Amino acid sequence: MKPSRYSNGFCRVLLAVLCVPQIAIGAPLHPSERYGAVLYQDDFREGLSQWHIESERPGRITAQMGVLEIDVPGGATLWFKQPLRSPVAIEFEATAVKARGRNDRVSDLNCFWMASNSDATTPVFSRRRNGRFDEYDTLRAYYVSLGGNENTRAIFLRYNGEPVRRPSLPEHEASTADAQLPANRSQLITLVASGRQIEYWRDSRRLFEFADAEPYREGWFAIRTTQSHLKIARLRIYALNPAR
Repeated sequence: MKPSRYSNGFCRVLLAVLCVPQIAIGAPLHPSERYGAVLYQDDFREGLSQWHIESERPGRITAQMGVLEIDVPGGATLWFKQPLRSPVAIEFEATAVKARGRNDRVSDLNCFWMASNSDATTPVFSRRRNGRFDEYDTLRAYYVSLGGNENTRAIFLRYNGEPVRRPSLPEHEASTADAQLPANRSQLITLVASGRQIEYWRDSRRLFEFADAEPYREGWFAIRTTQSHLKIARLRIYALNPAR
């Protein structure tokens, strides 16, 4: 039997529908869907005036030609000087360098955000800290460590202002290969503090989310590493519009 013009038309419509890319139901929307005004930015062409550096040992930290380069033999924390208020998203590009440098071990791309001292004062310009990791134990902050090579896990922690071990939930640790820090590949890191909703994204994947019953609504942001060589580019800090 010869197909009618109506059945041919139906087939064309069905084929068109099947060829449309499908969106996974329930997949989380990237925070960029909610970006509002740019609050702060740094394209790393005018030096380090927007940053306060705490370094355990002398290293090379520069901001020029569009790149913040951190090449250090010990612990180093770079505080962005401006205070932030939720709801906010922090976005930057990061590359862990693996070449022939002494510190090129592809490890420890770490971040604090919404951070303050235990008494809610600024952690920036603190005279009591010089880059050693245990000196940050008394912060109130969200923290993610993204490791690679011998540091084989990514972990999310909520610092509570007390110098004790901060327990982590099983879903807040990842040791699979796709959660580790890659070498020589730029990745987009996005940190979110939106009321109770705290998120950490790498590219289009949300690695961690946390619903905080007592969220930190104000604080500071820092990039941290330990004996590593990182390149950071295109920092943007956005106000977040309400979720739809």
